[in-house]
Amino acid sequence: MAKHLAKDAGKAAVAQLGWWKAHRFLILRRLTQLSVLLAFWSGPFWDVWLFKGNLSGSVLFDVVPFTDPLIAAQTLASGHWLQPSALIGLAVVVGLYALIAPRAFCSWVCPMNMVTDLAAWLRRKLGMKVSFNWNNSLRYWLLAAIVVGSALSGTLVWTWLDPVNTLQRGLIFGFGAGIWLVVCVFVMDLVLVEHGWCGHLCPLGAAYGLIGSKSLIRIKAVKREACTKCMDCFNVCPEPQVLRQPLKAGDRRVLDKDCISCGRCIDVCAEQVLEFRTRIGAENEE
Repeated sequence: MAKHLAKDAGKAAVAQLGWWKAHRFLILRRLTQLSVLLAFWSGPFWDVWLFKGNLSGSVLFDVVPFTDPLIAAQTLASGHWLQPSALIGLAVVVGLYALIAPRAFCSWVCPMNMVTDLAAWLRRKLGMKVSFNWNNSLRYWLLAAIVVGSALSGTLVWTWLDPVNTLQRGLIFGFGAGIWLVVCVFVMDLVLVEHGWCGHLCPLGAAYGLIGSKSLIRIKAVKREACTKCMDCFNVCPEPQVLRQPLKAGDRRVLDKDCISCGRCIDVCAEQVLEFRTRIGAENEE
């Protein structure tokens, strides 16, 4: 089969599988992301406090704490010890995302994912080509620089430059000057670098990549022989490099820590080559 144009990615899946099956993981992710925002929003507006705090640090039902691992790393590096509740929250977050799937936070919780997905969708529909190419490891260098910078300055250096928490706070309490951080990310992804934020820069995504590197749920090319090389999965994937090995030979699982477990490659594949599976019991399956 001839390669499909990027703007047509998923059309064959819709025609063959139906609209819901060709969008199910996208819809489920949006519902999850909006539900998390609603859980934070319900307190200030309806006095129903499901979550108190924000994505940097919060408490669910006044019982279960959650602590952003990047905030925790900066706090510790700057010479400040975490409160017991924050330590528990860090353990909860690290344990949860180490168990579930690589970078599940990035595609199922992070509100910035909706912004970057919109930019990527517009790029495909407008036929815009890549302007610049950045190394995928840049985010890990940025993560290290933030931690070192916090250690040297004694402050949380990423707090004022973090578009993720800026967007979450803005959606709940209203935007101030921080809206420009979100706009800059959108413009960068649309015009300068394809998947620039999630695929190359985001230090929080780098942290979750390291945390979830051995997690259980993985995308797997269960019907690799049925692949027609149409490139639809590559065209929609924020981290297309992670799909190369599983679709060629050897282990069929996407084991790369940079996969964001979004499931879009599953949605758009008309041949249903890819599925979510656990990594247990098939260490060398080919």
